[in-house]
Amino acid sequence: MKMQGISRTLIGAALGLTASLAVHAATYVYVSNADSRDISVFRADARSGALASVETVPVGGTVMPMALSPDHHKLYAALRSEPYSVVTFAINPLDGRLVELGRAPLAQSMAYISVDATGRYLLSASYGGNLLAVNRIGGNGAAGNVLQTVKTGPMAHAIRTSADNRYAFASVLGADAWLRLKFDGNNGELTEDATPAYSLPKGSGPRHFVFSSDGRFVYLIDELDGKLHVLAFDASGDTVKPVQTISILPPDFAGEKPWGADLHLTPDGRFLYTSERTSSTLGVYRVNAVTGKLVRVHTYVTEKQPRGFNIAPSGKFLFAVGQLSPTLSAYRIDSRTGALEAIGKYPVGKGANWIEVVDFDGTND
Repeated sequence: MKMQGISRTLIGAALGLTASLAVHAATYVYVSNADSRDISVFRADARSGALASVETVPVGGTVMPMALSPDHHKLYAALRSEPYSVVTFAINPLDGRLVELGRAPLAQSMAYISVDATGRYLLSASYGGNLLAVNRIGGNGAAGNVLQTVKTGPMAHAIRTSADNRYAFASVLGADAWLRLKFDGNNGELTEDATPAYSLPKGSGPRHFVFSSDGRFVYLIDELDGKLHVLAFDASGDTVKPVQTISILPPDFAGEKPWGADLHLTPDGRFLYTSERTSSTLGVYRVNAVTGKLVRVHTYVTEKQPRGFNIAPSGKFLFAVGQLSPTLSAYRIDSRTGALEAIGKYPVGKGANWIEVVDFDGTND
């Protein structure tokens, strides 16, 4: 009988711990609003994906690109108004609220920021300054001063490190080039390569890119010609070859000029989503896991001029904003088909353009 009592006590304690963790499990959505100079914070319901407003955080500048630390406990937001700077926030995993940790100068107005795999360096690309840059990140997670700048061709647009952190890749819109630079994770140093990793046709305007989860493929969206490229890395991971080029435009596209913006893969790698600003649409593509090739399966009209969107780490939900829209659209993702089911629309600030999403499961908070 005594043993049964102990067993009941242990079971009760385990159930209580599980319930506590379930309470703390949460998804938070962060939206940068350039024109209202603030960040909208939402909590997403784990089952329905419906959003509830948590807070709006003033940042005192034209806030645009954002990035998360590898552990998702820090949010970095770049200001594209002078003085050009990056704001570091700590994310409270219990309620999603942001606590500012500090501000540091950026080398220029940055169109894109990202964090290397170690979490020790912030990388950035300047569209107007035609350069790439590296900032140190301190032990407390706050971004610090600029360590290095690297000149590029006109209109550098994005920069990300490879999964093994050996290289940084960067798209340069005005040069129609996708660059590869050696990256030293010990000191944050970038070393230029004499030739691009991949050269695109003139007038393509490469913009954003994502790597497949297995590191074998890269997906690169153009801003100017309505194209999406699939590139494959060789066995060494050092060189790439073209696999496929496909349109991001809806079948009934009637605009004068394509205007590609963003792209994201679902965490399981089965579906790729793109945004096109002229038609204000989201495109959905099925990914062939063996060849990396894409097949377009759906097109959805979304918020007006959708510069940014993102997918929850759970893979269950997609959130999209438009620079000319006062609302955010939330969608449920069908895991079998990639189809989007509208959940609802939620007010955001002016000039909404970037989204980051964090899942906390309650076990690492």
